[in-house]
Amino acid sequence: MLTKQERRNKIKTRIRGKISGTAERPRMTVFRSNKQIYVQLVDDTKGVTLLSASSRGLDANGTKSEIAAVVGQKIAEKALAAGITTVVFDRNGYLFHGRVKSLADAARNGGLKF
Repeated sequence: MLTKQERRNKIKTRIRGKISGTAERPRMTVFRSNKQIYVQLVDDTKGVTLLSASSRGLDANGTKSEIAAVVGQKIAEKALAAGITTVVFDRNGYLFHGRVKSLADAARNGGLKF
């Protein structure tokens, strides 16, 4: 029987074997802790983070899903300002549901294509 963390790591490894980010189309990876949510745009060819956004220090009130939507909007604004329009979405082993889904939907509404 796998623990939640072992299961997530197994899925994460499988996903990362299939997708990779470039400078033109970076990988948008999501990390969620119990209280916060973080998102990064990563260029895997150079191994650098191009942009990042998180719910830390954010003056947003509401549920965790609503705050995740604000973070998604924020990363979309930063990406468009930097000239990035398309990304590869990496859910990082999490189910595409709840906070991860609301972040992705907000980034799509903000103008990112994936």
